[in-house]
Amino acid sequence: MTKLLKLRGFYLFLGLAGGSFGSYLTLLLVHNGLDSGQIGILMATGTLIAITIQPMWGIISDRYNQTRLVLILSVAVPALLAVFYRSEYFIVLLMVYTVSTIFSSTQAPIADSYAIAAASKVGSSYGSIRLMMSIGAAVGAYAGGMYVARFTVSTIWMPFLFFNLIAVGVAFTLPKQAEENHMMSQSFTQGVRKLLGNRVFLAFLGGSFLVNQTMTAFGTYFVLAFQSVGGSTQYAGIALFLASVTNVPSMFYASRVIRKLGRERTLLLGALIYVLRWGIQVAFPYPSVMIGVQVLHGLSFGFFYIAAVEYVSQITSAEMQATGQSVFNMVFTGFAGILGNLLNGFLLNRGGVDVMNMSCMISAAAGAVLLVYVARSSKRRPVPIAPNAAGNTGG
Repeated sequence: MTKLLKLRGFYLFLGLAGGSFGSYLTLLLVHNGLDSGQIGILMATGTLIAITIQPMWGIISDRYNQTRLVLILSVAVPALLAVFYRSEYFIVLLMVYTVSTIFSSTQAPIADSYAIAAASKVGSSYGSIRLMMSIGAAVGAYAGGMYVARFTVSTIWMPFLFFNLIAVGVAFTLPKQAEENHMMSQSFTQGVRKLLGNRVFLAFLGGSFLVNQTMTAFGTYFVLAFQSVGGSTQYAGIALFLASVTNVPSMFYASRVIRKLGRERTLLLGALIYVLRWGIQVAFPYPSVMIGVQVLHGLSFGFFYIAAVEYVSQITSAEMQATGQSVFNMVFTGFAGILGNLLNGFLLNRGGVDVMNMSCMISAAAGAVLLVYVARSSKRRPVPIAPNAAGNTGG
């Protein structure tokens, strides 16, 4: 039980740090002289390099039994580097963001390995631990908006450093290694090849990619977009608070929706809510609407992500669970983040909020079409993709 409390505290302070800093980072970069197009290039480049280096962390964590060390570095290094975001030089900002992303990219899988193992050991749930990060992000996002409005965005790194150092202190009290086996039964390359030979899984990845690339328009560019239509930084914090806090009830009710509709139809429902979310902002590009529409965040991102993780677990065999989740995260977070940052940054810079929102609505709709195929394929009971049966479950 003590470990659960530590992990909940760790996730809470991570959420406070990320919520108070991440959503206002683009505002800081604009303050330093960058436009949204340059910000997209900066973030896409950092994400691409982080994906390339990601396997190194698995070697350090698993082969050398240094899970806690990797977790501490994943929080401490980005926190300490945040002070350099005050620079006005693009090359310095690019280096800081890239190094920070290289370290922070391993934060979620390492922290989750602790949380899942600890929850399983005492009969609790991972969601009851991960919930604290959503609460922290909600409070942090609101407090960050208040902080920027009262002080200055150039010092937004200070609360980020403070909350992360507390998280590092908590991480030092965790065991050296999480209590679970990360070993895979086959090479990552072999697993990827088998997964990509399945047409339904490919359609699922394509739909996830098209849907989630739109989230960079929210996660990366929301504050800039909100200000461009006349919104204030303080009210942007309220919108970000609403978006984060709606993840809380979605975590409680997602499992009920999945039991009633099935994973595939819940995925499709989440994608359609994405379309609605962006469509409303296309039709009514006003600050008040951009705040109110955030109540759909939990239903769109929350339902979609939970259903997607469970779908990957369902469609892949026991021997390919690690590979399946890794491929999904590379597409859903990595490649979608790269395209989203580049595309939405360019569209916001050249065409404005209306063009960016329209592009997001079209992208989400295209993703929903692919997920219709996935949902129809689910009518035939899916056979898990096994190491020696790559293409047997496609439509």
